[in-house]
Amino acid sequence: MNDTIQTIPLANLALAFLPVALVAIIIWKWSLNLPNTIYAVLRMLAQLLLIGYLLIFIFESDSAPLIMAILLVMILASSWISLRTVRADRLRLFGKAVFSIAVGGTTTLFLVTQGVIRLEPWFLPRYMIPLAGMIFANALNSVSLAAERFFAERGRDLAYEEARRIAFRASLIPITNSLFAVGLVSLPGMMTGQILSGISPLIAARYQIMVMCMVFGSAGISSACFLVLLKSAHHKITSR
Repeated sequence: MNDTIQTIPLANLALAFLPVALVAIIIWKWSLNLPNTIYAVLRMLAQLLLIGYLLIFIFESDSAPLIMAILLVMILASSWISLRTVRADRLRLFGKAVFSIAVGGTTTLFLVTQGVIRLEPWFLPRYMIPLAGMIFANALNSVSLAAERFFAERGRDLAYEEARRIAFRASLIPITNSLFAVGLVSLPGMMTGQILSGISPLIAARYQIMVMCMVFGSAGISSACFLVLLKSAHHKITSR
């Protein structure tokens, strides 16, 4: 087994855009929003190239304050994005989302990086940033689903406890589905990447188990915290 991942030549990478081009042609033929599709693809290219260069700088840094600042930005950004489903109350709920994602995300991140894999130094960027990204992204999705469902149920005049129960269950649907599907339907990104780089599938499986536990935990803790915090706020919000 090779111990290094194969570098993809740019000419070969261009072949990956053939299915994209086919879908774009279908969108054009069916009179759908082709400019939006082109914009999305170009934006994807720009963002991934930019983050590639940025990560090189971050991974080579030896600065704990820089990593902590990046984690803070991740928390703030994910909290703001998570409230897209309740735009009218975004500012009012932002602090609650920040607290919830910070509690669920940072607790899980600390446990994984300092207890499971024991980073040395504790902020090792090559591990800390990707793991934090996975944790906060899943917490974001969970809080977003919880917020949308909670206020939908409150709009149907359900009691707080019942709306909370339904919202919490809905917030865990995506990650629960992933738990059922992993290994049978899909090989998630981290496991696939490690296998492609030559790591033993058994070692890759251990890392993936860690990842599935951490994203489930962070998602559940964050959405639960957010819904608990809504108990003191939902009367003000729903009465307007």
